[in-house]
Amino acid sequence: QVQLVESGGGSVQAGGSLRLSCVAAGYAHVGWFRQPPGKGREAVAALYRGDGRTYYADPVKGRFTISQDNTRNHLYLQMNSLKPEDSAMYYCAARRPGGVWSPLDPDSYDYWGQGTQVTVSS
Repeated sequence: QVQLVESGGGSVQAGGSLRLSCVAAGYAHVGWFRQPPGKGREAVAALYRGDGRTYYADPVKGRFTISQDNTRNHLYLQMNSLKPEDSAMYYCAARRPGGVWSPLDPDSYDYWGQGTQVTVSS
């Protein structure tokens, strides 16, 4: 049974930092997405574990960093210089092997965690 479990969300003031974690073992293509209240799911960052290549959505470039641990079982999202517009439910996602992967397209992912809430106050 596929299990993606996020943790690390919370409330922080603008300019602060949070680090999200996800247990996501065994998948080569993984990513973080978010869904603000009343809006659709949008890309945050993605990682190909084969070569460590990373991808970022424009709104988070230079502020967020996606990474993994040495065991490749955990996925992280370090979020710095947080803004109120970063407030959202954040989801970890993974893809089955095969096919064409579009790193920042939510439709390219097959498995999703239940999400962790991030709230940034001004």
